[in-house]
Amino acid sequence: MVRGRAGAVGTAFNLGEMTVTRAAVRLASGEVGHGYVQGRCKDHARQAALVDALMQTDQAASIEAAIIAPLRDKAEAHRRTRAAKAAATKVDFFTMARGED
Repeated sequence: MVRGRAGAVGTAFNLGEMTVTRAAVRLASGEVGHGYVQGRCKDHARQAALVDALMQTDQAASIEAAIIAPLRDKAEAHRRTRAAKAAATKVDFFTMARGED
Protein backbone atom coordinates (compact mmCIF):
# COMPACT_ATOMS: atom_id res chain seq x y z
CA MET A 1 0.00 0.00 0.00
CA VAL A 2 1.40 3.37 -1.01
CA ARG A 3 0.74 6.13 1.48
CA GLY A 4 0.59 9.84 0.74
CA ARG A 5 0.26 13.17 2.54
CA ALA A 6 -1.66 16.21 1.32
CA GLY A 7 0.92 18.92 0.71
CA ALA A 8 3.60 16.60 2.15
CA VAL A 9 2.63 17.72 5.66
CA GLY A 10 -0.97 16.59 6.15
CA THR A 11 -2.30 13.44 7.71
CA ALA A 12 -1.17 10.27 5.94
CA PHE A 13 -3.74 8.46 3.79
CA ASN A 14 -3.78 5.32 1.64
CA LEU A 15 -3.10 6.37 -1.93
CA GLY A 16 -3.28 2.96 -3.60
CA GLU A 17 -1.49 -0.30 -4.15
CA MET A 18 1.78 -0.84 -6.01
CA THR A 19 3.61 -4.00 -7.02
CA VAL A 20 7.18 -4.26 -5.74
CA THR A 21 9.74 -6.91 -6.68
CA ARG A 22 12.65 -7.66 -4.39
CA ALA A 23 15.82 -9.66 -4.75
CA ALA A 24 18.75 -10.61 -2.53
CA VAL A 25 22.12 -11.85 -3.77
CA ARG A 26 25.22 -13.12 -2.00
CA LEU A 27 28.56 -12.69 -3.74
CA ALA A 28 31.19 -15.43 -3.58
CA SER A 29 33.16 -13.12 -1.26
CA GLY A 30 30.22 -13.04 1.20
CA GLU A 31 28.69 -9.58 0.64
CA VAL A 32 24.89 -9.55 0.54
CA GLY A 33 22.97 -7.07 -1.59
CA HIS A 34 19.26 -6.27 -1.59
CA GLY A 35 17.23 -4.68 -4.37
CA TYR A 36 13.63 -3.43 -4.45
CA VAL A 37 12.06 -2.12 -7.65
CA GLN A 38 8.63 -0.90 -8.66
CA GLY A 39 6.81 -3.40 -10.84
CA ARG A 40 7.45 -7.05 -11.64
CA CYS A 41 10.86 -7.06 -13.32
CA LYS A 42 12.91 -9.76 -11.58
CA ASP A 43 16.01 -8.96 -13.63
CA HIS A 44 15.88 -5.30 -12.61
CA ALA A 45 15.56 -6.23 -8.93
CA ARG A 46 18.46 -8.70 -9.27
CA GLN A 47 20.62 -6.02 -10.92
CA ALA A 48 19.84 -3.56 -8.12
CA ALA A 49 20.78 -6.20 -5.54
CA LEU A 50 24.02 -6.98 -7.38
CA VAL A 51 24.98 -3.28 -7.47
CA ASP A 52 24.18 -3.04 -3.75
CA ALA A 53 26.45 -6.01 -3.01
CA LEU A 54 29.26 -4.73 -5.24
CA MET A 55 29.13 -1.32 -3.52
CA GLN A 56 30.24 -3.13 -0.35
CA THR A 57 33.44 -4.36 -2.01
CA ASP A 58 36.67 -2.69 -3.07
CA GLN A 59 35.02 -2.13 -6.49
CA ALA A 60 32.71 0.53 -5.05
CA ALA A 61 34.51 3.46 -6.71
CA SER A 62 34.36 1.92 -10.18
CA ILE A 63 30.69 0.93 -9.70
CA GLU A 64 29.95 4.51 -8.59
CA ALA A 65 31.62 5.93 -11.69
CA ALA A 66 30.25 3.41 -14.19
CA ILE A 67 26.68 2.89 -12.93
CA ILE A 68 25.56 5.18 -10.08
CA ALA A 69 26.86 8.53 -11.42
CA PRO A 70 25.31 8.15 -14.91
CA LEU A 71 21.97 7.13 -13.36
CA ARG A 72 22.12 10.11 -10.99
CA ASP A 73 22.89 12.46 -13.91
CA LYS A 74 20.02 11.04 -15.97
CA ALA A 75 17.60 11.43 -13.04
CA GLU A 76 18.73 15.03 -12.50
CA ALA A 77 18.29 15.84 -16.21
CA HIS A 78 14.80 14.33 -16.09
CA ARG A 79 13.95 16.40 -12.99
CA ARG A 80 15.17 19.59 -14.71
CA THR A 81 13.14 18.81 -17.83
CA ARG A 82 9.98 18.26 -15.77
CA ALA A 83 10.61 21.46 -13.80
CA ALA A 84 11.07 23.44 -17.02
CA LYS A 85 7.82 22.07 -18.46
CA ALA A 86 5.97 22.92 -15.25
CA ALA A 87 7.47 26.42 -15.19
CA ALA A 88 6.27 26.99 -18.76
CA THR A 89 2.67 26.53 -17.61
CA LYS A 90 2.95 28.85 -14.60
CA VAL A 91 0.41 31.64 -14.51
CA ASP A 92 1.30 34.85 -12.70
CA PHE A 93 -1.73 36.53 -11.19
CA PHE A 94 -1.58 40.17 -10.21
CA THR A 95 -4.03 42.85 -9.12
CA MET A 96 -4.13 46.23 -10.72
CA ALA A 97 -5.12 49.12 -8.52
CA ARG A 98 -8.25 50.91 -9.54
CA GLY A 99 -7.81 54.58 -10.39
CA GLU A 100 -10.16 55.83 -7.68
CA ASP A 101 -8.90 58.35 -5.11
